[in-house]
Amino acid sequence: MENPFENGHIKNYILLYVSVVVIMILFFIATSLFDEDEKKIEKRTFNTEVNASQKRVKAKEEKLLHADKPKFKLLKTGY
Repeated sequence: MENPFENGHIKNYILLYVSVVVIMILFFIATSLFDEDEKKIEKRTFNTEVNASQKRVKAKEEKLLHADKPKFKLLKTGY
């Protein structure tokens, strides 16, 4: 087997490497040129303020939920 660095093959390896890098740069430039359409998304704001009446309703609902359920549930059979 021949040594690839003695017969001038190093020039072919460098040319291959440079050609791959140039192709990658060209693809990057092409994708950045055709990506001109920037989509603008509107910022949504949600109403996080709670009225006093809504607070009272939520408090009543929580009291009803906790009043109906016992704190612990016993099993029907013992294991």
